[in-house]
Amino acid sequence: MPQKRWVYLTRAASAAGLAVFASYALFVPADDSYFTLFNTWVYDGLMVLACIIAGSHAYLVAKERAAWTVITIAMACWTFGEIWYAIFKPETYPSLADLGYIAFYPLVYVGIVLLLRSRARTIGDTLWLDGATAALAAGAVGAAVIFELVTDVTAGSRSVVVTNLAYPLGDVLLLSAVFGVFSLTGWRPGLRWLLLGLGVLSMALADVVYLFQSAEGTYVEGTWIDILWPAALLLIAASAWVDDRTRAGLHVEGRPLLAVPAVCALVATGILAYDHFAHLNLLAIVLSTGTLALVVVRLAMTFRENSRLFELTHREATTDALTGLGNRRQLLAELERRLRSDSMRPTLLMLFDLDGFKGYNDTFGHPAGDALLTRLGEKLATAPKADGAAYRLGGDEFCLLATVADGEAEPLIDRACAALSERGEGFEIETSFGAIILPDEASDASHALQLADERLYAQKYSRRGESDRTMAALLEALLVRDPAVQEQLIGVGSLATEVGQMLGLRRDELEELGRAAQLHDLGKLAVPDEILSKPGPLDEREWAFVRQHTIVGERILRASPALRSVATVVRASHENWDGSGYPDGLAGDDIPLASRIIRACNAFVAMTSQRPYRDAMEVDDALKELTHCAGTDFDPTVARVLVARVRDEREAERAA
Repeated sequence: MPQKRWVYLTRAASAAGLAVFASYALFVPADDSYFTLFNTWVYDGLMVLACIIAGSHAYLVAKERAAWTVITIAMACWTFGEIWYAIFKPETYPSLADLGYIAFYPLVYVGIVLLLRSRARTIGDTLWLDGATAALAAGAVGAAVIFELVTDVTAGSRSVVVTNLAYPLGDVLLLSAVFGVFSLTGWRPGLRWLLLGLGVLSMALADVVYLFQSAEGTYVEGTWIDILWPAALLLIAASAWVDDRTRAGLHVEGRPLLAVPAVCALVATGILAYDHFAHLNLLAIVLSTGTLALVVVRLAMTFRENSRLFELTHREATTDALTGLGNRRQLLAELERRLRSDSMRPTLLMLFDLDGFKGYNDTFGHPAGDALLTRLGEKLATAPKADGAAYRLGGDEFCLLATVADGEAEPLIDRACAALSERGEGFEIETSFGAIILPDEASDASHALQLADERLYAQKYSRRGESDRTMAALLEALLVRDPAVQEQLIGVGSLATEVGQMLGLRRDELEELGRAAQLHDLGKLAVPDEILSKPGPLDEREWAFVRQHTIVGERILRASPALRSVATVVRASHENWDGSGYPDGLAGDDIPLASRIIRACNAFVAMTSQRPYRDAMEVDDALKELTHCAGTDFDPTVARVLVARVRDEREAERAA
């Protein structure tokens, strides 16, 4: 039988059976001829049905099998007690039936604990402690109220008193467990725990009322009280088959941290205060004292958690997450601390900016770039002596702050620059830096960083001058080969820079883009003149020459340290968005953004320029071609921005 059908069938049978029994107990007099049928067969039959429902879950569903097996055994013990009592009608008290009844409580408690452990994957130590505290507080209330009342009305031998007290003790045990679970869930337990809690509450209410009525001699079999016991077992059994998907685990995040211990502390304090006016039993005092002890432990754990949280927050606020070095905030704090000192020793402050890192990122990917930054940061941290530290300020910017004696500054600068340099196949990372000595050259942190930054960029611009001279020499070689190419190179470079600005590229990225745009066809120096100037279509052998020119251009640029960063961009400048380009068949975002910009701008300039083998296209036709090939040859975003840029420029010209 499918599980869903079984669940619906058992739910319908439980509801119908309990409704029939409740109607009989409430509306039919006790001397009715069907009394035995309902109060024995139907009554015990409902409990047997509850055992079958819970047991079927333990048998059919592997998840939580241990918990529901124990709960089924607990329900079977209670059912055994009912059947024994119905058959033998024992006159002595306690009897074997009481053994079955009393065994129910600890077994259900164990089942609840097993069920909680199988479902509570997100509960930490403090929340488990909250649950234990809530359980003790509930037990203290039960012991203070129920035990006192039961003791007042219980008479007879010691075994009778002990048996009568065992029932409320069992109820307090289960209520405390349920109270603890509800507190762990922030009082949003879900349907399963709600049904189980109602079952435990129904059992406790029936036990208390029965003990009072039995002690006073007013209990009559077959009244409303008898409805509560089968209802309790059926509610517990029904909770087994609740598919509480939204509560697959007990998620308790966001609950007020001290709400449960605060309430429990008030309850325990109130019980102990009441004990001074009317003496309570020892169990209530012990449970209340235990509750307060757990509250103290909970407060200690909360203090420890807050201390750890403060340390973690402080560490995260002052530490670079990637390299583990100090960040800008920590650097500023250390600078201010040193500059405030009246006995500050000479201190070297260095700012670094890596050269070639962007090309490395474009070639090898961002994960490799992060790994490189981590390695360089670790090496930089070992450069200063004990009274020094390294920092990462963001991106590829690093800093070093160290106390130096006479003659130590230059060797430290050399070690730091060596630490931030790395070479390998296809890449070379170096660093530009700006250095100052404190407190001689600056008396406050902001001025010190500003001065070091100015010296850093002065060095970068001096290197950029070398780059410009090398680039000029290469462009001159291209112009000697083909003087007509100058206008095209200038057009591609300026148009690519404008598109890059519209796409939000940084200043250094725009400068690199402009160089790459003018040098993207550098490799055509190796292509024979008869191929470049051929008036007709190229054959396959000739195309093979052409497709190699980006690789040749990359090799030429990598030979120049000043232009090595644009080599990767040039190599990919003829790749297509859909992967149909050359030389590597890159596609989509695998193509560097600068290369995608150059590809579209070069195509537009080429289409609108005169060629030996075709006439120049009209600008509108070229824009339509760009739009048509967006998503195949060109990056759609780049093509859209380029088209918008050209149209805006034409409209401005017409308006003028």
